Amino acid sequence: KKAHTPGAAGVWELAARAGGGVVGALGPPRAGMGVTVEVRQVYKYPFEQVVASFLRKYPNPMDKNVISVKIVEEKRDVSTGIIYRKRIAICQNVVPEILRKISILKVPNIQLEEESWVNPQERSMAIQSHCLTWTQYASMKEESVFRESAENPNWTEFIQRGRITITGAGFLNCVLETFASTFLRQGAQ
Repeated sequence: KKAHTPGAAGVWELAARAGGGVVGALGPPRAGMGVTVEVRQVYKYPFEQVVASFLRKYPNPMDKNVISVKIVEEKRDVSTGIIYRKRIAICQNVVPEILRKISILKVPNIQLEEESWVNPQERSMAIQSHCLTWTQYASMKEESVFRESAENPNWTEFIQRGRITITGAGFLNCVLETFASTFLRQGAQ
């Protein structure tokens, strides 16, 4: 079975490209078009250890916001060795209570879908994730790459870019985007 889905190629090319990273993958930030968050970090641990930690990071008792993470699809491309995974995360609704008085925000949980492509030969993993909740009012997309650091093969470079756009909430669009960007930054920690 081939581990390929539409949209995977773009992120995978980013993972393979040296130096380019995820910057520009979601297009340039545009005024009035949401909030873009970018994170770059180098972990002083080998790629395999960092990826294994990432894949078992949630749920955990230290972060009560992530209720569950379920693998809904997993396959390996026998010709390339690339491992494809699709996971669904159920998270607590972290929108402040005052904003939950608005009926569209009054949901107990938020669902996120994450797809990842691990290339053990090239020591890189590309990830795409997006929110499945509130799709008619909000768009939250993240693209991330873990790869062997160019500085040191025993280190791992992490690049993440996310964009959140809120529509249909009138004057609250800006408030919700600001709150959502804080949540996105915390998720990258």
